[in-house]
Amino acid sequence: MRNSSYFSTISLVGIPLTKTGALLTDTRSRSALTDLHSEQVNSCYNILGFSFLPSILFFKYCSDEESADKANSATGSLTVGRGLSDFPHAVRHIGITVPCRIGGLKDYLKWQDIVVDSAVFRLHNLFTTVLLLTCSLIITATQFVGNPIQCIVGKELPNHVINTYCWITSTFSMPDAFLRQVGSEVAHPGVANDFGDEDAKKYYTYYQWVCFVLFFQAVMCYTPKWIWDSCEGGLMRTIVMGLNIGLCKEEEKCKKKKVLIDYLLRHIKRHNMYAIRYFLCEALCLVNIISQLYFMNHFFDGEFFSYGLRVMAFSEQAQEDRVDPMVYVFPRVTKCTFHKYGASGTIQKHDSLCILPLNIVNEKTYIFIWFWYIILAVILSFLLIYRAVILCIPSVRPRLLHARNRMVPREVTEAISRKTDVGDWWILYMLGQNMDALIYKEVVSELAKKIETAASNNP
Repeated sequence: MRNSSYFSTISLVGIPLTKTGALLTDTRSRSALTDLHSEQVNSCYNILGFSFLPSILFFKYCSDEESADKANSATGSLTVGRGLSDFPHAVRHIGITVPCRIGGLKDYLKWQDIVVDSAVFRLHNLFTTVLLLTCSLIITATQFVGNPIQCIVGKELPNHVINTYCWITSTFSMPDAFLRQVGSEVAHPGVANDFGDEDAKKYYTYYQWVCFVLFFQAVMCYTPKWIWDSCEGGLMRTIVMGLNIGLCKEEEKCKKKKVLIDYLLRHIKRHNMYAIRYFLCEALCLVNIISQLYFMNHFFDGEFFSYGLRVMAFSEQAQEDRVDPMVYVFPRVTKCTFHKYGASGTIQKHDSLCILPLNIVNEKTYIFIWFWYIILAVILSFLLIYRAVILCIPSVRPRLLHARNRMVPREVTEAISRKTDVGDWWILYMLGQNMDALIYKEVVSELAKKIETAASNNP
């Protein structure tokens, strides 16, 4: 059964949920949830929300915190924002309603009250995705709303024909012409007579595809988050139960703490796959960034790897030796050759100078992407080293747990780290980020005592 290591045992009664409505397991839960339903029609735990950003499908949760807290207080149980067929069992004393709505960009970018990943993970999955989508939209607007190419031709040929032909077939430049003096030796950087030498030409075939490639890269950057959300399944939100807000009734707080501690005790040493799956998703982020760097280098004919370094070195070169790397990779003026039949059937050759205003946007876009990807690759590499240390050196775990909440005594974190695996430690570490600090201190301290008591009773 999928996710059985931590989900199947949340259900203390083992009643499967359906897609259509609420399953209540006792009279007290029914009455509590009935009262809540009369107060709210549109606010409840949404199971699935679809957003088009553009054509990215993602999952999200929305809830009415006050109503959920009332349900938890009335039943002393967990109210779960998850109810489709991939959530295997119902939690005891639960009522779940499943409306769906369309989420917008504001929902995608809004602050999440429950965090299930690291800041670096979100930099890759959220910030980079939005960055690439924004660049794709800007270039798309420039390409299809404006005029992406303008070619200079003679009067015997219509301008729009040459523009269309050169756009769809690609243009070229002469690489050796970039080193010549503009105005005296060549008309523009890279524009010179080819003398019929096809091998000396450098063709540019990428610019029609830039907006699509950026969109594809955005989808790939979002993929690790989609995988992790599917694997995580709302566990952290379920066990937090609104305890991220410290201002609550004492009776309600005690009930929720008891349910949380009982869950952690029942599932001790059963969360390893939860942590490992997350660490693998972080590793997937680094694999994605490195793969995209190689992909972009191939996309630009081997010019992308050194693109940022050449841009930085450009200002330090002597004026007579300078070749602007942005103009070399993204030329503003290129050549295009068009052949047609003359009146007698002879093939005529027409040379055109083509201006590519879209490359002004492309060169700035990709210099920023180059620096961002290099920075992100370095950060992700350090992050994976940090995760390897957590996995291989258990002695650092109590220190990190203590650093998460310094109100928890060091001896408590050491005691609890000795009796738990890395999965349990990761759950506790993430609870420290999502729960009220005082409540978290009480939960961890009580949990450590109960674990020690259980260990002493079962030597």
